[in-house]
Amino acid sequence: MSRRARVGPAEAGLPDGGRRRTPGLRREEVAVLAGVGVSWYQWLEQGRDITVSPQVLDSVARVLKLSPAERRHLYVLAALNPPALEAAPEDRDMCHGLRRLIEAWTPFPAHIMDVYWNTVMFNDAAAAVLGMRSDATRNCLIDFFTDERYRSRMRGWEELAPKVVAQFRSACSECPDDDGFRAVVEEARAASPEFAELWERRDIRPGGQNRKEMDHPVAGLLVMEATQLRVPARPDLVIVLHTPLPEARTAEKLEWLDSPEGRRGALYPLAG
Repeated sequence: MSRRARVGPAEAGLPDGGRRRTPGLRREEVAVLAGVGVSWYQWLEQGRDITVSPQVLDSVARVLKLSPAERRHLYVLAALNPPALEAAPEDRDMCHGLRRLIEAWTPFPAHIMDVYWNTVMFNDAAAAVLGMRSDATRNCLIDFFTDERYRSRMRGWEELAPKVVAQFRSACSECPDDDGFRAVVEEARAASPEFAELWERRDIRPGGQNRKEMDHPVAGLLVMEATQLRVPARPDLVIVLHTPLPEARTAEKLEWLDSPEGRRGALYPLAG
């Protein structure tokens, strides 16, 4: 009812919308615009035990101009599985703030992926430590299996690979019919027999934290914890922050890599 009162008749495109003095839409008007029965819509507002479909709820959400979060909440109230949360238009410019976030994480590596694990942005530390580079970095899953520079630096790659694949399958399970996920899987299958074998195991593991041990050609052994984070307002993005663990003086080494001396050292040709 509160959402109905928020939408003006003229905003809904009603012929007499400009002359109406009463604020908001009437129940009958919402029902007609959504293509449902008036009594049924009244019962929906009253929270009665009725059968609803996603298509009808989407029609009601369209008429009431619900935000993605409000549409998802409507599904929950109707006891249906809610759709994946989408970014609201007013939140789509958050990338500037997220860029500031990962830059502030320097000297520790940080990067941002979309839902398909395509690289959106990364900080200088991710370039220096993880080997991310604008001319080659594309999809984090595919790069994990095909980027020889990254793979040569990663200790225990064979133990980490099943976890990475299981985490990607978990991400896929949120949108089982999404062609974008299918395209990534097919490309990874074609590029890596190892991925194809691991994918057939059908293991699922939620994205969380992975321990990474890397042999950096300049700094030596680095031990970090990679943590995946979601921002509710931008559910289409995943922030990956690498936190140094106490072992191998990793924090000290990462700070040195970000210093003028460390940057000069990284200019020399890197092995692997």
